[in-house]
Amino acid sequence: MSTTLTIAKREFRSNFDSPVAYIVISVGLIAMGWAFFQLRGGYWQVDKASMQPLFYWAPWGLLVLASVVTMRLLAEEKRSGTLEMLITLPVRDHEVILGKFLGAWGLLLVLIAGTTLYPIMMFRFPWHLGALDPGPVWCGYLGLVLYSAAAVSVGLLVSALTESQVVAVIITVVLLAFLHLIGASAEGMQNTTVRDVINFVSFDARLAPFARGQIITRDVVYFVSITVGCLMAAFRALERRKWA
Repeated sequence: MSTTLTIAKREFRSNFDSPVAYIVISVGLIAMGWAFFQLRGGYWQVDKASMQPLFYWAPWGLLVLASVVTMRLLAEEKRSGTLEMLITLPVRDHEVILGKFLGAWGLLLVLIAGTTLYPIMMFRFPWHLGALDPGPVWCGYLGLVLYSAAAVSVGLLVSALTESQVVAVIITVVLLAFLHLIGASAEGMQNTTVRDVINFVSFDARLAPFARGQIITRDVVYFVSITVGCLMAAFRALERRKWA
C-alpha cells in the first residue's frame, strides 16, 4: 500500500508541477459555474434553492477533464519508454495502476471540492429562494465522486491500450459521451427489454437519482463495478506488456 500511495503522490504532484492541474481546476470551475448560473434557466431563474443545474452539467465537464488528465497516465510512459523502466522496478503492476488512478482521481476530487463553494454560499446567503435542502446536495456530490472514479478508470484503461495521448483522449471522450447519450435513445422506445438494458448502462440514468437526493444501492454498485472492472482490465493490459 505504501508503494501505491507513493506513486499516487507522485502523479498528483506532477500535475501541479505543470500547468495541467491549474488549467483543469480553473477551466472546470469557470465552466461549471457558468453552467450552474446560466444554462437550463440557471440557478437564479428557476426561483428555488436547488443544486440540480450543477449536478446535471458537472458530469459533462468531468467527462472532458477526466479524459485530459488520464490520457498521459500510461500512453505517454509507453511512448517515452519510461513504462518499461517503471515495471522492472520492485513494484507490482496493480500498485502502478492503483497509484496512477488515485493520483488522477485526486485531481478531479479537488475540482469537485472547489464547487462546494456554491452550496456553502447558498446555506449562508439563501436570499429570497429559501433554505437549501442539504440532503440532495450531499447525495449529488456522492454521485459526482462515484462518477469521477468511473470516468478516470475508463480513461486509464484507454491510456493503457494506446501509445498516443491524442488517440487516448479522443477515445475516452467518445466512450464516456456515448455512455451519457445512450440514455436519450431509450425515450419512447416500445421494446421494454431493450429500454431497460439501455437505462442499465446509461450514466445519466444512474446519476439522476443522486441529484434528487436518492442513494440507490444498485447505482452505487454500478459505478463501483465500472471502476473496479476498468482497473482490472488496465492491470491485465499492463501485465501483458510486461511479459510480451
